[in-house]
Amino acid sequence: MKRDSRLFDIVQTLRDGRLHTAAELAVALGVSTRTIWRDMAMMAATGLPVEGERGLGYILRSPLMLPPTMLTPDELEALVEGLRHVGQDENPRARAALSLLVKVATLLPQAGIDVDAKDN
Repeated sequence: MKRDSRLFDIVQTLRDGRLHTAAELAVALGVSTRTIWRDMAMMAATGLPVEGERGLGYILRSPLMLPPTMLTPDELEALVEGLRHVGQDENPRARAALSLLVKVATLLPQAGIDVDAKDN
């Protein structure tokens, strides 16, 4: 698992407002507790409201709002595939699906979504 994905998963887990131990996070993410300790230190140093220490656990001090466009690559692929499927001519919601696909491509230009591509 890449570090960026792991950090995202840690933040998502901590958003539940409960205390999580490094051992628990390590098992869930398939890494060592030492890796979790380093990740938590790095996140705290960058200003994320992470609080805790080794042996006790970690928690977010305040609610963390992530932009709603934070999608994993698999989620984005599923969304685009679904919109293209619904956007086929015989579907009554085709126009709306294609319009939404253009909006997603505009909001996420780094994803390189080809709005003119046809469903394979």
